[in-house]
Amino acid sequence: MEEPHLYRKISEKIRQEILDGQWEAGERLPSLRDMAGQWNCTIGTIQHAYQELARQGLVTSRPGQGTRVTENLPVMNDTPMRRAQLIHRAEAFLLEVLTGGYRLDEIDQAVREAMERWRLVEQQDSPRDDKILLFAGSHDLVITWLASHFPEISPGYSLQPKFSGSMGGLIALAEGKADLAGCHLWDEESEVYNAPFVRRLLPGKRTALVRLANRRLGLILAPGNPKNINSLTDLTQPGLRFINRQSGSGTRVWLDIRLRKLGIDSTQITGYQNEKITHFAIAQEIAEDKADTGIGLEGAAMSYGLDFLFLAHEQYDLIIPEPAVETSPVADLLNWLKTPEARQVIESLGGYETAFTGQMEWVG
Repeated sequence: MEEPHLYRKISEKIRQEILDGQWEAGERLPSLRDMAGQWNCTIGTIQHAYQELARQGLVTSRPGQGTRVTENLPVMNDTPMRRAQLIHRAEAFLLEVLTGGYRLDEIDQAVREAMERWRLVEQQDSPRDDKILLFAGSHDLVITWLASHFPEISPGYSLQPKFSGSMGGLIALAEGKADLAGCHLWDEESEVYNAPFVRRLLPGKRTALVRLANRRLGLILAPGNPKNINSLTDLTQPGLRFINRQSGSGTRVWLDIRLRKLGIDSTQITGYQNEKITHFAIAQEIAEDKADTGIGLEGAAMSYGLDFLFLAHEQYDLIIPEPAVETSPVADLLNWLKTPEARQVIESLGGYETAFTGQMEWVG
């Protein structure tokens, strides 16, 4: 590790030890020479680390007295201090993985996926906050991105997603538990997406359907497609391990319709009842060799370096009741979707087409 990076790692370790109470107020830290020996680095690197700790208000250095922990440490419930601590922890993590050979785009993708899993763990009913825009519905990579960047689109507001499937999103709207929903439900009778389901579940309510994007849906496969899967009919081959999306998701609705039209009995598919809530979870199972294939988005396959068999384009819409359309955060979101920047972001996630992004249709 280069010493310009090492001093940050040293200061981060000592800072965390101080905040965890391993060093008492006023206690003297090891000398520059002793610390240089422990870390196998130059005295200048340790000096730089101590200077960083002093800048944070955690240590003081005086001639003849060495470097000591500050007598009056910052209060940890102070917002600026908490934020500084979090930033330094994040920097320490970045330094570790960057020196391990990972690229920034790889790290960004991994962090977003990890954040998404924790959001699923934390999903629960909570008091309404006027500054939080509540999203419910189908899992989508763009929604995950928006959740991390929403304050940049609508300053002062945040987006809180709850991935509950397309049907779950519409039900949440009907029950007043969400401000907007994400939906990609294919209606077999009318052969259109979403509008028939909105009319059934939100009868008499004027509702906007705003195109987020068209998505590439298909089978996610292990690299090289070792099971030689070329169509949905191959899912019944003996020994094949399938991973499915949960009942009520738009992806599951589409799959069940396609299987029925092909005359495939789902009981012939090993793993059909093994359900996951997100496309990332599907891809992860296959990447870890816990399944051979699963139904999901091309973007999720790309994130895990997996192969992909394209099966269909699907229409993913944001479902927004009329009263919410004119609110500041929703209006900011809709305006952003019409910009070239939005199309660039969406397309960069992989497996999306944005020709109709931002277009609005009214139902009811």
